[in-house]
Amino acid sequence: MLKYYSNKLSLCAIFLVAFLAASCTKELDLKPSDTIDDSKAFQTVPDLNGGLIGAYASLDATTITNVSLTSDECTLPSENSTGRGVATYRWQYDGSSGTITAGWESNYISIDRVNRVLAYVDKVKTKPSEGEVKNQYKGELLALRAYCHFELLRNFASKYEASAMGVPYMEESKVSNPSRLTFAETISKIKADLLAAKGLIPSDFDDNTRITLNAVSAIQARVALYEKNWDDALKYSTEAINAAPLASIDDFADIWKDGTDDEVIWKLKRVTGDSRLGDFYYDIKNIVVYAPAFELINTFDKANDVRYSAYIKFDDTRGAGKSKYSVNKYLAGSSGLPNLTDVKLYRTGEMYLIRAEAYAEKSNLSLAAQDLNELRKARIDGYNDAAFADKQALLTAVVLERYKELAFEGHRFFDLRRNNLPITREPADAINALGATNLSSTNKEYAYPIPNAEIKANSNVKQNPLY
Repeated sequence: MLKYYSNKLSLCAIFLVAFLAASCTKELDLKPSDTIDDSKAFQTVPDLNGGLIGAYASLDATTITNVSLTSDECTLPSENSTGRGVATYRWQYDGSSGTITAGWESNYISIDRVNRVLAYVDKVKTKPSEGEVKNQYKGELLALRAYCHFELLRNFASKYEASAMGVPYMEESKVSNPSRLTFAETISKIKADLLAAKGLIPSDFDDNTRITLNAVSAIQARVALYEKNWDDALKYSTEAINAAPLASIDDFADIWKDGTDDEVIWKLKRVTGDSRLGDFYYDIKNIVVYAPAFELINTFDKANDVRYSAYIKFDDTRGAGKSKYSVNKYLAGSSGLPNLTDVKLYRTGEMYLIRAEAYAEKSNLSLAAQDLNELRKARIDGYNDAAFADKQALLTAVVLERYKELAFEGHRFFDLRRNNLPITREPADAINALGATNLSSTNKEYAYPIPNAEIKANSNVKQNPLY
């Protein structure tokens, strides 16, 4: 999105020169017929809501799909061995790869939409009865801006360390050639926006297709996890857990069919005509594009863990040379259309794992084990509490549980990076990987590249190392 401004400026300049050369007319102040000036678009409180909805509508699932491609969540079946996303799966990407860099543009587009509304939120005509709802919209906008910047940070930070390169933080639309902040500076601005949002969104607002007060707490908990701010991680994950209990073992599978919103803190609503996340994994033409990794499949108690059948489908009727396994998580929503389901961005299950990790890092092993066991009880029929020998055993268990609990939700690649662990693929998952079986922190692809077009348009944005 940052390159968009430079490109737009260049195109406008070219158009103006051509126009002057071709015409002697003095009517150079004609307004475009296909756009509307922001000052006219946002004049009332309902106008703000319209702009906010437009920002929500621009959010996508790029992070989820890229994580599945680059981590050990999926395997590449032969039926897609020369198809879409294959080069990215094999870690053959750089700044020119439209797949791996797509999140840069999409998130900055969303941020631009947010900032255009925020620029007028304190200027619009406000009736006495609209003060609270206007504050709510402002709070949602600030939180949405923080969320998008955090997604950019997870994807494109050179490392998850204070002095590492973060991303440009756009607090208004018209900024020329912004530079990358450090990771710590980016986190600081994200936290500031979230804190401001928390003072504006009313506690009784409970639409989980938008950012509620509980959603702000959940975002804060995830940010604290990456910052390694364990006190904040405990505080905010607890707020989210208290507001949204775990789904029961009987109801859990219905989350993925849009049959219940239990423990769903924030989701992207998807209706007929929207993009279908399930299409990424299973094409409705009966092609398994990406199958669940055997490494992941083998971590589940297939008979008793409700997540196994909710996330993974086994179909022994598929013909020779075709994958018997496919991703079931996004196959069937409430619309009845295949692969069309709401995208769950934040759930209580994640909050339990954030809190367990924070407790373990603070050496409170009893409470860490309690959270981990509580989550497992809600997922595994007949589960008995496990004991953990020490802090490292607990942290290892949390990493594994995140692999299972959050599969295909956009976390695994980043979880391994957070813990400085390699991305590895077992032999059964590497048949079509062409040697892409081990990606360590010494490889440039361990961090996603900034788009080359952005580097060329803005010399202040530096590329990640080794690209």
